[in-house]
Amino acid sequence: MRLRSPHDREILRFALPALGALAAEPLYVLVDTAIVGHLGRPQLAALGLAGTVLSGAFTIFNFLTYGTTAVVARASGAGEHERAARLAAQALWVSIAIGVALLVVCEAAAAPLLRGLGAHGRSGHFALVYFRIAAAGMPAALIALAGQGYLRGVSNLRRPLEIVVVANVVNIVLELLFVYGLHWGIAGSAAGTAIAQAGMGVAFAVELLRPRAASRRPSWREMGPMLTVGRQIFVRTAALYASFLVAASVLARMGDAQLAAHQIAFELFIFLALILDAVAVAGQVIVGRMLGGGDAGGAHAAAARMIVWSTVLGAVFALMLLPLAHVVPRAFSSDPAVLAQAAKLWTLFALMQPLAGAVFALDGILIGASDTRYLMWSMLAASAIFIAVAALSLTFGWGVLGVWAGLDVLIAARLALLGARFTSRRWAVVGWG
Repeated sequence: MRLRSPHDREILRFALPALGALAAEPLYVLVDTAIVGHLGRPQLAALGLAGTVLSGAFTIFNFLTYGTTAVVARASGAGEHERAARLAAQALWVSIAIGVALLVVCEAAAAPLLRGLGAHGRSGHFALVYFRIAAAGMPAALIALAGQGYLRGVSNLRRPLEIVVVANVVNIVLELLFVYGLHWGIAGSAAGTAIAQAGMGVAFAVELLRPRAASRRPSWREMGPMLTVGRQIFVRTAALYASFLVAASVLARMGDAQLAAHQIAFELFIFLALILDAVAVAGQVIVGRMLGGGDAGGAHAAAARMIVWSTVLGAVFALMLLPLAHVVPRAFSSDPAVLAQAAKLWTLFALMQPLAGAVFALDGILIGASDTRYLMWSMLAASAIFIAVAALSLTFGWGVLGVWAGLDVLIAARLALLGARFTSRRWAVVGWG
């Protein structure tokens, strides 16, 4: 690895504020996990199931961020700033419509959905309580996704950081008050999260309406490029989420200890993934802007550098995590059975990080290039492999170790498929799409 590159300064300029915002986002559920984990094993298992469903509901709609960033960055790179402003308004209308529809569906389907995923007994009751309260924050959370996408596209990564940090501080204060001060239990954790998300949504709505545009009315024509990219990212993200949902469902059928241990590792994975994704955000912005401005060679050179940095960062995480198998999980649970299961999966979780770093960088590069059709099909293929391994784990009793071995295979398959695409350079198409 070369120690210096002409692209390093620009990568850091975008990645560092993105790192702060991305690392702050999963603190919502990490705080929930730490607080709820000390209420008891049933509550933590409930959060493992309900939290996975809710996180997935937000995650599969992250095309509101990525799709918006891709089209706005291209418009900005081509000097079409007024068009970027119109796209901001369209992103707001799309996020509101999806958020309200998603809230209605989730509230109506909460009980049968959780039962179908294996919820039962006390943990099933707690999962339903948490799910129904926390789901109220969905519309605001989706507006926040769109707002971050627009601000990234116009290269303003400081404002998202400010908003997300304030929202997380509010979330922590409210959860401590509701859970330990007012003794609302798991319901208090869900309420604190929903309220904090509502405030965050309002702040991002203001940012989406701030730039001057000739019209802010909903327009299918203006939404077209965003929805095309968004649809493909939606399928890609839904396939990834389906893999984690299958993992949680399989482990729910093995026992509360396995599911609770998976919840700890899963939330830490999401936390580290979003830190690693800071380089991917730089990829979305820089690659989209360069290709919009006609510089395919510069886009490829910057992208290659991003892959190196993200892989190195993942390797650092792996080295830090490997000796902490019996330390970190104790921050989330004191239950001996849960800690024993967490120790089993820990090595696989740690060794996943360098591969994940390269995959996330490639994700960002191809999203910035609007090469989302390939992303979609490659993810579907990799997810099919994992689901087969997870099914075998349930059939042959491989336990949490088998499920996490399958997740490692999922990441490795994605790396092979995306690496081949990057090498081909077929993604480096210049101009406004």
